[in-house]
Amino acid sequence: MISPLAHVDPAAKIGQNVKIYPFAFIDKDVEIGDNCEIYPYASLMPGTRMGNNCRVFQGSIISAEPQDFRFKGDASLCVIGDNVTIREHVIINRSIHPAGETRIGSESFVMAESHIGHDSVIEGKAVLGNGVMIAGDCKVGSCVILSSNAMLHEGSKVGDWVMIKGGCRISGNVPPYIIVAHNPVAYFGVNAYVMRKHGYTEEQIDDIAKAYRNIYQSGISVFNAMRRIEADLEPSEIRDNILTFIRSNNSKIVAIPIDTEG
Repeated sequence: MISPLAHVDPAAKIGQNVKIYPFAFIDKDVEIGDNCEIYPYASLMPGTRMGNNCRVFQGSIISAEPQDFRFKGDASLCVIGDNVTIREHVIINRSIHPAGETRIGSESFVMAESHIGHDSVIEGKAVLGNGVMIAGDCKVGSCVILSSNAMLHEGSKVGDWVMIKGGCRISGNVPPYIIVAHNPVAYFGVNAYVMRKHGYTEEQIDDIAKAYRNIYQSGISVFNAMRRIEADLEPSEIRDNILTFIRSNNSKIVAIPIDTEG
């Protein structure tokens, strides 16, 4: 299942039933799980740790050296989960820190010509459209959709079940369950259509909408909006996820007017 025209370093660890096509490049310190496919001209560089049932398409580079002046050449990792698809000409950088890691969660789909910077974490079931750019030290939650040519600046965080519309430039933190669009980025409602398709109830979606009416549409401060959410909504995993995300990021979230008063 490994073409004689591919380069596979003898030190690489290859799982069962792996297909490696002609002109693929597999370097030392690479581990590939079972049932993976590595297409022509894809490169898996040192530090790659790939799970099972993954596909890496033509021209992609996994665990490329970071594009960061702080990187001193230390050994580090790029960890890919199970059932991940990485399309053509994607570049994923490994960590800048010794033994650190960039991580792509299971069941994610990364479309062509996307770039994921060092030490970023993409949780499971994410979809990255064509040409998505994610800088270093970003965190993207579960079940997030980043439409084509969206851009996350360094250190940005995106909560679970967020949809970021095409071409948005994010420099900050996007709380869970919402849609954002335009530049400057603006709140565009709850990601209700996608969430309904995946089993969320109308009551849950209504609670999310109530929470974000307080945050984005009431004209009060984020601090007072969170107090209203705690008073108006019954405790739940969804309510707690919203509040925890905002508090853990010092109430700094995107699309909030500056210096609003409660």
